[in-house]
Amino acid sequence: MAFLAACTRAGGSPGGASSRHPWTVPGTLRIALAGNIKTLNPILSTQTFEAIAETFIFDPLIATDPEGRDHPILARIVPTLENGGISQDGLTIVYHLRRNVRWHDGAPFTSRDVAFTLAAIMNPNTAVSTRHGYDDIARVATPDAYSVVLHLKKPFAPAIHTFFAHSDSPYMILPAHVLARYKSLDRVPFNGAPIGTGPFKFVRWSRGDRVEYAANDSYFLRKPKLRRVMLSFVQDENSIINQFRAHDVDWFVEPTPRVYPQLSGIAGIKTLLVSFNGFEAIQFNLKAPPVDDVRVRRAVGLAIDKQKVVDQVTFGTTLPATEDLPSFMWAYDASAGTIKRNLSEARRLLDEAGWKPGPDGIRQRDGKRLTLGFAFRSDSLTDRTDIAPIAAMLRDAGIEPELKGYNTTLLYAAAGAGGILASGNFQASLTGWFAGVDPDDSTQLLCDQVPPHGWNWSRYCNSKMDEAQRIALTHYDLPTRKRAYASVETLLADDAPFIFLWWPRQIEAINDDFKNFRPNGIVESWNAYEWSI
Repeated sequence: MAFLAACTRAGGSPGGASSRHPWTVPGTLRIALAGNIKTLNPILSTQTFEAIAETFIFDPLIATDPEGRDHPILARIVPTLENGGISQDGLTIVYHLRRNVRWHDGAPFTSRDVAFTLAAIMNPNTAVSTRHGYDDIARVATPDAYSVVLHLKKPFAPAIHTFFAHSDSPYMILPAHVLARYKSLDRVPFNGAPIGTGPFKFVRWSRGDRVEYAANDSYFLRKPKLRRVMLSFVQDENSIINQFRAHDVDWFVEPTPRVYPQLSGIAGIKTLLVSFNGFEAIQFNLKAPPVDDVRVRRAVGLAIDKQKVVDQVTFGTTLPATEDLPSFMWAYDASAGTIKRNLSEARRLLDEAGWKPGPDGIRQRDGKRLTLGFAFRSDSLTDRTDIAPIAAMLRDAGIEPELKGYNTTLLYAAAGAGGILASGNFQASLTGWFAGVDPDDSTQLLCDQVPPHGWNWSRYCNSKMDEAQRIALTHYDLPTRKRAYASVETLLADDAPFIFLWWPRQIEAINDDFKNFRPNGIVESWNAYEWSI
């Protein structure tokens, strides 16, 4: 922080331009995250903040802008059915790569790098968070240094938005010449000091403090306008707000709704609300009593007044959710789910499940109280605030919440690292999810996506859901996919592996000298080479 404080005193701008704030450091972007990261290897990431940190260094094949338009990055053209990049049977995808790309160490980028990264994802010795979609690739061909041909086992409709694109797991391309010699990428020096093709070069990672980057002036799309990027990790949001007030930060990444009102009164700061495919929910572990009973899960949902929770907790930055797919998406189904509280129906379901009111109002069955453990992020001010009204509403129905706080890193860590959700060590959890541009939600809902194979932390399994997802994933035409997702949403409402609370909008707070910042709701740093300050 001493470095940041020194930077703020530099002030001014080259040539004495008067339009820039005196606290702005020309060419240096100072970023603050209310959290930490564990890796800078994109195929090992388990959280959004890691994706942001990595996108400065690495590139995808395809990116998506805020308007939903696809942009070729390492690919030279976006494959489609119309241009022949996707075969008519949906089983072959051809990527033509750019020829003027070099890794930060000067080595040329080629099709070998794409093939290697696919192999690394599928390597059983490397603990990637998901292989969803990639495991539908039967064979990879590289007919020349700038062509990659993917032969699929079956059609995969989200392919272009999944394979090295802005999906819910935004993997990017790794350098074969650096990493191919390793049997596993889990613990290699590269993960803490990476080499990429991106607009910024890695300089250093001071663990628990910050990552520093320098401009890659040879970047193939354009010489970056920024000269340096400083990404700092600050555990407490209030500390970041104080830094904002002191003008020691230019971008506060994804602040929680609880601090949103404080941001609006700071001079020189602009706040953005960005729609994206995501949700905040109560997620159940369907293998854990008493929520292995769908009646109990439904009762939890009916006991909650979602609009009241949204009003009290998110200050108008979110929208109450019916199911997982937000209302702005083409796959949204207005007929599935509800936001209304129905306490009498919640009580009826609990009666039917054999849970009867006890002398203090908490329900009992066979001498046991209806206690429900709730895991939540203890380092999230929103979670800490959110849990209180939810707990009160559940007590109205006779359910006794038992609150269990964990830091974000532990809650969302992989099963092998003791992650609470991935290991199944919970009954219910407040869970946030950021997805990709495609409505594909199968990594959370398919029977075969239970960790370590995917994100199905609920251990939810329904053959009807698997079939609806199969249709949605193997048909490229939107009408068929939309009908399939209507079935998906109806099954989610009926089976209630989640209670969807709200659809968030990404909050971004920036110094209003920070220009060309166009977050797409998936990876904010997708166009970092265009940014300036």
